[in-house]
Amino acid sequence: MSGCVFCGIVAGKVPAFVVADEPDGVAFLDTRPVFKGHVLVVPRTHVDTLDTLPAELLPGYFRLVQRLIVAVESGLGAGGTFVAVNNKVSQSVPHLHTHVVPRTKGDGLRGFFWPRTRYADDAEAEDVARRIAAALA
Repeated sequence: MSGCVFCGIVAGKVPAFVVADEPDGVAFLDTRPVFKGHVLVVPRTHVDTLDTLPAELLPGYFRLVQRLIVAVESGLGAGGTFVAVNNKVSQSVPHLHTHVVPRTKGDGLRGFFWPRTRYADDAEAEDVARRIAAALA
């Protein structure tokens, strides 16, 4: 897609610190990492969000994400990873990308990046679960 920085990286027209360039996607260092070694994995095909990634591309794309999780941990000596996908809200580039962030015990990252809440009671939780299940059908 014209003007998409991630499409430019995939095409080799925008410089990036690429760690994987494969048929299922491209992975490169985030220019504003949460921690050093924070990798972004993008599909070669331009799609805005995860829900628009064609079903036939899902297995290869997420296999690449799995491999990057292992590579970040073993290559950097990380204790684990945080893996996330933003859809629309907080998505800084409108091209599907999966964050693979190296983690170590005591790194200071607590839970998610946003405040947590609680359901008022079980009835509220049941209502929310019912609404999501109905939309899924």
